[in-house]
Amino acid sequence: MNKGENIVSLMMDFEVKQDVLIIRLSGELDHHTAEELREKVTDVLESASIRHIVLNLEHLTFMDSSGLGVILGRYKQIKKLGGEMIVCSISPTVKRLFDMSGLFKIIRLENDEQFALKTLGVA
Repeated sequence: MNKGENIVSLMMDFEVKQDVLIIRLSGELDHHTAEELREKVTDVLESASIRHIVLNLEHLTFMDSSGLGVILGRYKQIKKLGGEMIVCSISPTVKRLFDMSGLFKIIRLENDEQFALKTLGVA
């Protein structure tokens, strides 16, 4: 097996609703995929007038510390804009990682995407 080949293990889906960027992740967010996610989110934040991020992690099966780092970095970006980041639909495994890292002290957790959007004033 060729070590240089990387099978894409993270699917990223971006949707903009008003001033909210919805990011739906499925698969694995690790050191292989974190950088690409960081770049893509930064591109969207720079090209659209985004104030909030809703992060839907329903289909995220794995995340490591580099994933947490990317999420924290985007949180800081959105905070500077006076916005908010909400995480929703999180699996027990990933939730445990968030709990241990203390991220839920600064990032709000909601049950589902619809409710998260509603709390931000997007129907």
